[in-house]
Amino acid sequence: MKPGEVVARHLDALGSAQARNSVKSRVVQGFATYRILAGGSGAIDGKSVVASEGRKSNYLFKINTNGYRGEQFICDGDKVSIAATYSDKSRSEFGDFILGQDIMLREPLFAGVWTTGWPLLDLDGHRAQLHYEGYKKVDGRDLIVLRFRPKRSTDLNILLYFDPQTYRHVMTTYRVTQQTGLGSGELDTAHRTPTRYDIEECFSDFQTTDGLTLPFRYDLRFTEELETGFTKSVEWVVKASSITNNLTIDARSFQVQ
Repeated sequence: MKPGEVVARHLDALGSAQARNSVKSRVVQGFATYRILAGGSGAIDGKSVVASEGRKSNYLFKINTNGYRGEQFICDGDKVSIAATYSDKSRSEFGDFILGQDIMLREPLFAGVWTTGWPLLDLDGHRAQLHYEGYKKVDGRDLIVLRFRPKRSTDLNILLYFDPQTYRHVMTTYRVTQQTGLGSGELDTAHRTPTRYDIEECFSDFQTTDGLTLPFRYDLRFTEELETGFTKSVEWVVKASSITNNLTIDARSFQVQ
């Protein structure tokens, strides 16, 4: 299949052109559960709000703990701001990675069709390229895979996954491998393990609201594998309680600090 055919069917699955074009802003509110999968343990419940207007977006994943308060990512359509969320006013490993790889917010790819700036709605305007990668089996089911190349160069490997029956966007993966510095000698350098970062977004529980079929469950996982062998993996599971289109959103919500 050609990428354009996949995108056309995906947009039809999302909703009619009239329904898609009528949405100028969107707010998705829900309940979130934060889990540490590797490099620690524990789970705690919180809340999530994803607000967007055009290409502007504000993502809030909030929990109440003494040391870590969650994440907040803001993009004004061009610049990005990542909140400090630890008690010492530092960012998490996840937040630092997003800041260094902010293309996923500036496009914005992050949170998929939840945002009004989802680039497949206006691929020409984003001047991005898509490459058809065929089918890939994920958790026992075959999915159509498109490689996304933004107009601005990035070392991220970005893959979009679609259900071949419905053409709904069900997953995005972002992966990058960073080589470490030189060791004390050739042998030491050869044995150094590169640092790997992996973000996986999964979308499910699709429901129709205002003529648009959107996911009501969003699973977000971040994994960091360091050269030391230490691995940290965390997950946010978000279940939307409401998806509201065309709300008036305070412009300050998208101000980058």
